[in-house]
Amino acid sequence: MFTTLMRHLGIPVEGTWPSLWRQADGWLFVDITGLTRNPVGRLAAPQVFAMAEARTGRVFEALLDDPRLTKGSGLPWPLLRRFATVLAHTRAPVELVRALRDPKRAREQVFGLVRQIRKELAADQPASARDRLVAAQRALTDVAVPRIARIPPRMLPILVLSRLLPRIAAATDEEVQVVLRGIPHNVTTEMDLELWDIAQLARRDPDTARLFATSTAAELAERCRDRTLPACIQSGLDAFLERNGHRAVAEIDVGVPRWAEDPTHVVGLVANYLRADGHAADEQYRRGVAEAERMADRIVARLRRRNPLRARIARFAIDRVRQLAGLRELPKYGMVLAIAAARRHLQAVGRELVATGRLARVEDVFFLDYTELAEVVTGADHRDLVARRREVHERELRRRHVPRVLLSDGTEPEAALDVPAAEGTLVGTSASAGTASGVARVVHDPVGARLSPGEILVAPSTDPGWTPLFLTAGGLVMEMGGPNSHGATVARECGIPAVVGVPDATNRIADGRRITVNGSAGTVELT
Repeated sequence: MFTTLMRHLGIPVEGTWPSLWRQADGWLFVDITGLTRNPVGRLAAPQVFAMAEARTGRVFEALLDDPRLTKGSGLPWPLLRRFATVLAHTRAPVELVRALRDPKRAREQVFGLVRQIRKELAADQPASARDRLVAAQRALTDVAVPRIARIPPRMLPILVLSRLLPRIAAATDEEVQVVLRGIPHNVTTEMDLELWDIAQLARRDPDTARLFATSTAAELAERCRDRTLPACIQSGLDAFLERNGHRAVAEIDVGVPRWAEDPTHVVGLVANYLRADGHAADEQYRRGVAEAERMADRIVARLRRRNPLRARIARFAIDRVRQLAGLRELPKYGMVLAIAAARRHLQAVGRELVATGRLARVEDVFFLDYTELAEVVTGADHRDLVARRREVHERELRRRHVPRVLLSDGTEPEAALDVPAAEGTLVGTSASAGTASGVARVVHDPVGARLSPGEILVAPSTDPGWTPLFLTAGGLVMEMGGPNSHGATVARECGIPAVVGVPDATNRIADGRRITVNGSAGTVELT
């Protein structure tokens, strides 16, 4: 899949791509040795890491002084040529100009690509196990990847302008974070608010509200699947799952059940929203939009007094960022559509193999690669291999700590970093401006989690399956991520303070302890 994506971006991969990957106890790592030795990589990688994964960025910068990773000599022409090839192949400069000139058209094109993915996946309905295996691979390599590869060039204005906005607008990072609140056209934020609206439908019907208050999430999920929930909410959940049923917590793992299969998490979120009496997440989102507009007006007015031309440029940049930044979620959204389709095909293969006695469980298909599955379809017995891999998988699920950076000798360089901080203060990276104090709710798995309004969500990391919890959270603390990571982005759009990249936060912050999140300073105070 990744090699296919790179080819569609114009990147030659033959003979080089496999060397990027390393495995350790089933965990997949990317070998970044080449970046540390390339002059351009040494300059660019810390900037990229700082925005997406701040802790990794700090480790990377420290590694640049390691004598074992000395900078290579000579000019970085091969890397620059490859970069130029990508720009030419994707027509990125042309698409950048077009998106800046007509952001509405760029949005329509990107959403159109996602609709094409959904339509083509729905039309592919093979019958035999062999054909389903082919369809599972095709969902990713032939349907999703070619279209997803066309999205990044149209997102270039977001990447460029978001980075330059503080300079263009002569604004502080905190002011820019406020400007980025309530970004429209974000499929994940729209999904969260849609689920909130469904909960409000249930709230207005006393019998439905009572049912959700007195039933377990498992009981509600069973009724949702059987379509026996009260009509006032069943139709809303049906429509929600039609649009978002391909999603899940940890959704890029094809082995994870989708919400359409198991809506336990979805109905549990509705129940959690119903307990949030007096809290209005939709109004909070609208306040974020209004705050962003006021801050934009303030920045532009301040500039206009000194430099009218620069004020017009700043207004243009802010407008384009707000119109296009919501597209960030769409590449992954489209890929997850394909992953869900591949999962359906593989489950059908698994059912056939279980019926013929060649596998013990349908889920065993997710412990074999495509080549091994094809061998089982033609008669091979890989049940012992499945058992060994399942054992490793279950063991690794219990692992509480996974190094984000690992050297080839097995050492973890982050352990040697010393980040100075005052006593009782944890230091991370500012992700969403503002300050919030509240009770910490440490969550390792969002399924079944209860988060009361104003509580501070403390998590290892988040993906779209977590973000509905943001609507009741007073703030966010994450162990992973950077200012442009998924959790940080959604926190800004929901208008809640956030600090990311806080080492070992889920262990250092006790569940139920009162803390103060300073999203402007990037600190968490243990009060």
